[in-house]
Amino acid sequence: MDTFSKNFSLEGKVALVTGAAYGIGFAIAEAYAKAGAKIAFNCRSQKHLEQALADYKAKGIEAHGFIADVTKEDEVKTLVSEIEKELGTIDILVNNAGIIKRIPMTEMSVEDFRQVVDIDLNAPFIVSKAVLPGMIKKGHGKIINICSMMSELGRETVSAYAAAKGGLKMLTRNICSEFGEHNIQCNGIGPGYIATPQTAPLRERQADGSRHPFDQFIVAKTPAARWGTPEDLMGPAVFLASDASDFVNGHILYVDGGILAYIGKQPK
Repeated sequence: MDTFSKNFSLEGKVALVTGAAYGIGFAIAEAYAKAGAKIAFNCRSQKHLEQALADYKAKGIEAHGFIADVTKEDEVKTLVSEIEKELGTIDILVNNAGIIKRIPMTEMSVEDFRQVVDIDLNAPFIVSKAVLPGMIKKGHGKIINICSMMSELGRETVSAYAAAKGGLKMLTRNICSEFGEHNIQCNGIGPGYIATPQTAPLRERQADGSRHPFDQFIVAKTPAARWGTPEDLMGPAVFLASDASDFVNGHILYVDGGILAYIGKQPK
């Protein structure tokens, strides 16, 4: 392998992708496996873990799954310890696990708000804190936080999600600031609207054959004039995990088809 190609290879690296049982996390883990990395992921239940392992096997990927709740520091410490014993020091961490609750702010309970922040912001802090000592000792590491367009924008009914993802953007920059001298790069990926099973209802044709109103809205607001796919995130994720990005730090790469750069179409 020539030097240029080697810069993009993840051969022999150990990658932990949280919440990678399906969707965006699964696609990123698949990309890392194709680039040569050893894959570890977590689930919160045995049922989801077994299904995810079967899905990885169907793709020809030997993934290593673990039961762990990333909001619980003791469980995360055990998770990291088990991965280090089984696969080696974690070279790449992707903080992907997350939830969203679409509830008007005045109707949202404090408990619901806290749950979103706990999973979407506190958990990346907990997992990053757990892997950083190994990265420092090794002299290199990559942390990639899955942010959102809501790291930059607000929208109705997502106060907790926007607050958490905005905080995650700043946590990304702070990890860069604090650990860059240890040759650790921390960046984020901000996906646009991605076509996954979770967003499928928003893309279904209406009874009269017309597009769903939200589908029309997203396509009109996106210069690429389409929804993204999980595959659109694979290349950027591999780049940020590879040696090719060693001088890229504290950056959020928005993979959104241009939506954040666009004011929208003028009404006809």
